[in-house]
Amino acid sequence: MAVFTTQVSHAQEALLSEVEQYYDSLSLQGLTQRPYLNFRTLSDSTWNIGREFEHPWQKNNLGTRRKAADNVFMRIYGPELFTSFNTKAPYGQNDGSLWQGRGFNSSITGGIRFETRGLELTYKPQLTFSQNLPFVILPSNYDSEYGYIWGYAHNVGVDAPQRFGDKHFFTYDWGDSEVRYTWKTFTAGFGNQAVWLGPAYLNPILHSNNAPSYPKFDIGMRKQPVTIPGIGWYAGDMEFRLWTGRLNESDYFDNDNSNNHTMFNGLAFGYAPSFSPGLTFFFNRVCLVPWKTENFKYIFPQYDNTVEDQKMSFGISYLLPEAGFEVYGELGSDDFVSGSIFDGYTRYLLHTLAYTVGAKKIVKTSSGETYGELIFEWNNMEMSQDFQFQWPYSFYFHHQIIHGYTNKGQLIANGIGVGGNSQFLGFKRYYPKGSASVFVQRNNPDNNFLYSKAVEASATKDDLNNKYVQNWKANFIAGVDSLFFPVSNLIIGGEITYNYIMNPFYYYYKDDPWKDEKQHNFSLRFSVKYQF
Repeated sequence: MAVFTTQVSHAQEALLSEVEQYYDSLSLQGLTQRPYLNFRTLSDSTWNIGREFEHPWQKNNLGTRRKAADNVFMRIYGPELFTSFNTKAPYGQNDGSLWQGRGFNSSITGGIRFETRGLELTYKPQLTFSQNLPFVILPSNYDSEYGYIWGYAHNVGVDAPQRFGDKHFFTYDWGDSEVRYTWKTFTAGFGNQAVWLGPAYLNPILHSNNAPSYPKFDIGMRKQPVTIPGIGWYAGDMEFRLWTGRLNESDYFDNDNSNNHTMFNGLAFGYAPSFSPGLTFFFNRVCLVPWKTENFKYIFPQYDNTVEDQKMSFGISYLLPEAGFEVYGELGSDDFVSGSIFDGYTRYLLHTLAYTVGAKKIVKTSSGETYGELIFEWNNMEMSQDFQFQWPYSFYFHHQIIHGYTNKGQLIANGIGVGGNSQFLGFKRYYPKGSASVFVQRNNPDNNFLYSKAVEASATKDDLNNKYVQNWKANFIAGVDSLFFPVSNLIIGGEITYNYIMNPFYYYYKDDPWKDEKQHNFSLRFSVKYQF
């Protein structure tokens, strides 16, 4: 493990920003250490690089933490402009409150942060615009004509509109704004900062920055070494966070104002043992309940299936900086098996299970001025097949929390879809003046929609053979993007992505059920960011 003596301190980095991803690639090489184990927000993402280490972007301004007064430090974020244009259909994920519909989309972020004597004040909102041009949608299964295509009538639900109304719209979101107090590694804060749980690159199971931010209070302990009292043995590093927040319904779900808000309670734990450097274990548990004062008790784990929706995930990551390699996996579970846990999972191990696995590998060059990063990730959120004997199911649906796992109409976690699978492969090259990458991806956004048609053998033989078996909606995606520093304080980025959509409407609107329908969507993206 590298030892960091003389360090350059950098202020916090936003989730998935180009700078944060660059720092993470440096951690694969042992040039820095991740400041978190499992729970990650802008405020928890503070990176330190030893002055003795050389790296491609060391001459660029990656964010400056300034002294504003005695014991007062500040950082200015941005401003940053992101724009995209989708020619045929919506495309995009992990973009906060921005909904990238068909047509032109834009997001502006920026802000300021102050730190003094443990107090941290961050104001970093997000203003978005969606042109929201019309495109063909499927029949809604909810009160709004723009609602999702299934659920509700099956006694389960999700607030995931296919389209957000019929006109362009602006949104203001508090983004990564918050007030926080930290003493050593103890921390408590109130605000809207996006949370990323686990080591996934693209599709975490329980939490990401895919949806608009929501107000929350959290308390816990940041990454810190743990020493056994009495014997002075270093046992490793540990991290713990507990939080509660309020989720909101979108305008395109139902006409019942009594269920507009959901309480979201979360618990995150990470542990990196001293006996195996690079190894990290993590566990996450969330609980959704109606927004009522008496339900604050569900901040702490307890089981009562009359009112709550609980989910959990656990897994490991193993990072070998000597080889520039990391492998990780996350296993998620929703619902509980009947009877005892041991007997239930012995009877059927895969009940409600979802997973994400992935790997990263650094590819170095002889010059040392450039290097590449190879990234692979496989995610599966499909319905376990024991539900063929019960009722239609999806990991992000629920019959008591009928908004499902969403905030303001967007999924809180996996941004691909409510019940499908995804495979991603990308290669990014870093050089002194920026980066360039290529990537391919294949995914099904919601195979559970078709699985639900065969639950309890409810479909006719002709439907199974003709209407459903051929008509999985699928996406093949290929893209290239580039990032460039024309001067040390300015970052310009661009991306061109081709999205081949097969069976965009499943079996609807088809004359021939065995003939695949096809759409060709192109997504053009541009971003510019100034670093003060």
